[in-house]
Amino acid sequence: MKASDMLIRCLENEGVEYIFGIIGKEIIDIAHSLSKSKQIRFVPVRHEQAAAFMADIYGRVSGKPGVCLTTLGPGAANLLTGIASAYLDHSPVVALTGQKSLNVQYKPAHQYIDIQRIFEPVSKQSLQIIESNTVPEVIRRAFVTACQEKTGPVVLTIPENVASENCITKPFPITASPVSVPSKEALKTAYKALNQCERPFIIVGNGVIRGQAEKEAVAFIEKLGCPVTSTFMAKGVLSADDPQNYYTFGFQEKDYVLRGIEEADLLVVMGFDFNEKLPSEWNKKKAPIIHIDTVPSGIDEYYSIRAELVGTIKETLHSMLSEEIAERKWKPSANLKERLQTSFSIGEENIQNPALTIENILHVIERNANEQTIILCDVGSHKVSVARTLQPKHGKQLIISNGFASMGIAIPGAIGAKLASPEKKVICITGDGGALMNIAELETAKRLGLSFVIILLNDEMLKLEVDMMNQKFGESFGVSFTNPNFLELAESFKIKGARPKNIYEFESILQHGMNSITDITLIDAVMEQKV
Repeated sequence: MKASDMLIRCLENEGVEYIFGIIGKEIIDIAHSLSKSKQIRFVPVRHEQAAAFMADIYGRVSGKPGVCLTTLGPGAANLLTGIASAYLDHSPVVALTGQKSLNVQYKPAHQYIDIQRIFEPVSKQSLQIIESNTVPEVIRRAFVTACQEKTGPVVLTIPENVASENCITKPFPITASPVSVPSKEALKTAYKALNQCERPFIIVGNGVIRGQAEKEAVAFIEKLGCPVTSTFMAKGVLSADDPQNYYTFGFQEKDYVLRGIEEADLLVVMGFDFNEKLPSEWNKKKAPIIHIDTVPSGIDEYYSIRAELVGTIKETLHSMLSEEIAERKWKPSANLKERLQTSFSIGEENIQNPALTIENILHVIERNANEQTIILCDVGSHKVSVARTLQPKHGKQLIISNGFASMGIAIPGAIGAKLASPEKKVICITGDGGALMNIAELETAKRLGLSFVIILLNDEMLKLEVDMMNQKFGESFGVSFTNPNFLELAESFKIKGARPKNIYEFESILQHGMNSITDITLIDAVMEQKV
């Protein structure tokens, strides 16, 4: 059997359903083998960056690695942003790239770059396959590595000559991932710290969602009874109306939740990823920490460990629920929760002003989204508003890129989300800057027959940068632009476009788009903003 045929058999063995990518000369053997698969559907995209974004979001939504495929040189280099995004957001991805044959890699060659080394800093592992009979082992290892916490991307480079060589091995069997729990000594130290403190504060990170430990986290939160906040990527673990919910932290300014954290005498930090917010920015007083995660804590002056509970988060929390822990009810001073609700426009049922503001738009989305709705947020000033105002109904409903925070992820991400969960409604929130980075993928979505809603916030600027420059210099530079007619652009892709005049028209269009099972709807929301 040819190595490329074995490669596809191994991917089928791993349960792969979709591969996103662009075909080039150095991977035509792989493409030919893929064409014969009855299980895997190849999704040709318009740009390799989008392929990586699709694999990223597919992986987050499905819980299994998303797979992308591209050729060597510029094709592989175009994956870099999407792979880096998956790396810092801990998304399970397996990326496959072509490469020059081994016999020419020692000298300058057309389109040759050292792909393996380029991807090493932004992946959990970057390998080149140099022996065809190792394909099954390498693929099995890649999927195991991508799925092990903290999850992330693995990049495999396949030289052209290796793909066409004979292979006499077979796929490796799939085995269950091991479950681990902290030591009894560590748990004992944590119980002692919890029972001795007076004002614990819980910080929930995205590892809780990745570890499918939401139920256990909520039960532990209820048992302890203290205030809770979450990172951008962990929003929704605790319901919006829970009295212990102090919403989200991690903002550059107006991060009011920090005032509550500063009053705490113990921080319980579960599933937290440092790349969302460094401890020096939220634990300036160096309060002691109970660390609950799948891996040991990083060494940081502002992350002062009192107890370190390393193991599967779900099992760790289950163990803690079985022990006697005294309830520690308390509230931060100065009516902090009420101030957060007012400052961030949280929980407003009635919209008084019909203007197309980001807060009004988010209230309408929240009102119309149900448990089966996925909401994707691109990067831009609106991401800050989403993190503050929008209250998802569960932890997996809202998807935000926050570690690498790369613009352009939302439209290709919507494709990945819809393919991972075709039964769910998908809403994509993007700015005009991010949208135009990967707008060509509308053709991909239309070709696939997908349906979802794109809310395009149109203000002809990079508003976050405009605000920062105005604040620092009193003026902005290089951050404003003009846009195409998005309604005509939508029509050119044969999708529905609409431009609401006010928030009531917006809600009507949104509802119609969410009810459609065959159409993509692009809402051109011209924002009432001034530079």
